Amino acid sequence: MTKDNKEISKATLNRLPSYLKYLYQLDKLNVATVSSTTIANGLNLNPVQVRKDIALVSSVAGKPKMGYVTKEIIADLESFLGYNNTHDAVLVGVGGLGKAFLGYGGFENYGLNIVAAFDNNDRIINTKINGKPVYDVAKLKEIVERFNIQIGIITVPSYAAQEVADRMVSAGIKAIWNFASVHLNIPPNIALKNEDLASSLALLSLQIQQNRND
Repeated sequence: MTKDNKEISKATLNRLPSYLKYLYQLDKLNVATVSSTTIANGLNLNPVQVRKDIALVSSVAGKPKMGYVTKEIIADLESFLGYNNTHDAVLVGVGGLGKAFLGYGGFENYGLNIVAAFDNNDRIINTKINGKPVYDVAKLKEIVERFNIQIGIITVPSYAAQEVADRMVSAGIKAIWNFASVHLNIPPNIALKNEDLASSLALLSLQIQQNRND
């Protein structure tokens, strides 16, 4: 049973998918129970932090010398994160990254279903990519309103991202997943998650350099 009424910090929310992914791996190995220490060691975290995080989203208590029942914790995490509820989304920007997203079937495992894509390239408008229809971006509002879609994914170049975000907000999108390396100005009532691939690559390069110097 999840504790949905408790306030969850962003730091905890960022850790929960990692717990779930790790527990999936254990479940595939038929590991019936798992301790907070095992989870912590597997993810380089503090066992106390793991116990606190799990207590926020689950009423399942760890048993002495046994830990948590793996399948029960998985079920509670899936429920809390909404993986059992499919959320429809639209994607704008059918370039290399956008096409990769349209071809990735793993999103549905996490409750995300990209139902349509949009672009301004006449060569791909009114075609399908991996079974997903591609529309003219001018039809974004029409499709979003027709199917009551609330999630928008931005995979356009940085210079076009703000215009796309404005279109999404105007169309009624409530949450934006932004893969353009640019700051977006959106209303405070719109959920926004930025994924800066350039910054992530820079951090990896820095880590490689630091490891060489150690």
